[in-house]
Amino acid sequence: MASTTYKVNAQYILLTALAVLFSWLIHELAHYFAGVLLGYDMAMTLNTAYPVSGHYAKDWHNQVISAAGPIITIIEAIIVFVLMRNGRRAMLYTFLFTCFYMRLLAGIISFLNPNDEARISKAIGLGTFTLPVLVVALLFYTIYKTSQQYRFTKKFQLITLVLVILFTSIIVLSDQFLKFRIL
Repeated sequence: MASTTYKVNAQYILLTALAVLFSWLIHELAHYFAGVLLGYDMAMTLNTAYPVSGHYAKDWHNQVISAAGPIITIIEAIIVFVLMRNGRRAMLYTFLFTCFYMRLLAGIISFLNPNDEARISKAIGLGTFTLPVLVVALLFYTIYKTSQQYRFTKKFQLITLVLVILFTSIIVLSDQFLKFRIL
């Protein structure tokens, strides 16, 4: 099966920047609103949502709030996957890839500091990496199947990876150094 060439142009680069920003924001907003629904006064930056008090009243609140972000990221990926499977929407690939990369990065970071899925996995007795591996595997499946369907070239996928890493790095580093509170 021959690869199909898709152009990486200014529109795709801008769309990738928007995909990363959108995916990051809805992920953090999910944490934020889960906390609000549980009665917490929450704060949010580009890369984190947290209770203003600095702690959760109950451990299960932490687990629910931790789960909200990955759940919305998985829902985003499934919606994009279905849209791409049912029509020629190659430009949406950057959203799908961003979802995969976000959870892969979270899994890698969990070696140093357990992230969302890792905290939940450990708390429910599955070990630190069971849920992160399952989530990353599911999201990898979506990009693998989509890449097969659209016959994306390795070059296109590599450029998408580099762009997602670039825009993710901008978000994470901006958050680290500027500490700009959104909510």
